[in-house]
Amino acid sequence: MNFFVTGTDTDVGKSYICKHLAKEYVNMGKKTSYLKPFQSGIEKNIDSDATQVKKTAQGVVTKSSYVTNTPATPLISSEIDGVEYDLKKVKTDYDELSNNSDITIVEGSGGLYVPVKKDILMIDVIKYLNLPVLLVARPNLGTINHTLMSVKCLKGKGIKILGIVISNYPSETSDPVILRAKEMIEGFCDIKILDIIHKNQTDLKNLAQKLL
Repeated sequence: MNFFVTGTDTDVGKSYICKHLAKEYVNMGKKTSYLKPFQSGIEKNIDSDATQVKKTAQGVVTKSSYVTNTPATPLISSEIDGVEYDLKKVKTDYDELSNNSDITIVEGSGGLYVPVKKDILMIDVIKYLNLPVLLVARPNLGTINHTLMSVKCLKGKGIKILGIVISNYPSETSDPVILRAKEMIEGFCDIKILDIIHKNQTDLKNLAQKLL
């Protein structure tokens, strides 16, 4: 089982979901690998997403195809740092990991329409790798709009959606927007919300099982 983790926006919890899913699969005895095709914003004393995954899920095999220093979209970061991305390398890295794993998790950068090259968006990378998607959304105001648009974009490209996860959900809230987010999202699209991950929740067994 291999899948691509993308988000409705940046900082919605993709990396958090990835590292704890990887931990669950390793604990299940699955040979697990993780690929971050484009990692930007890496400076001294800052761990990459791949490093964080490896620290959380001991035994997982990780790889980053391209690492740049400038904290920006992959396109801008690569231009400033003088790096030329080649999707063939990303595919080679993915194939090497997946051929030796039971499960390979690929994590995108930001949302679906983040520019990677002048004529390539993140959604094009997903299509190129031919992977189904786990869509990570935030719980608060704006999430309904962003989630529904993301679902429509994925469907428009013919990309399979495994489901939606709402991440960083507050333990206690009276906010009607947050309380009704799941109902509203599922009511306006035919994609199920597989799980709601609360703040600081590290047990993702339920989500991991649903994705198998």
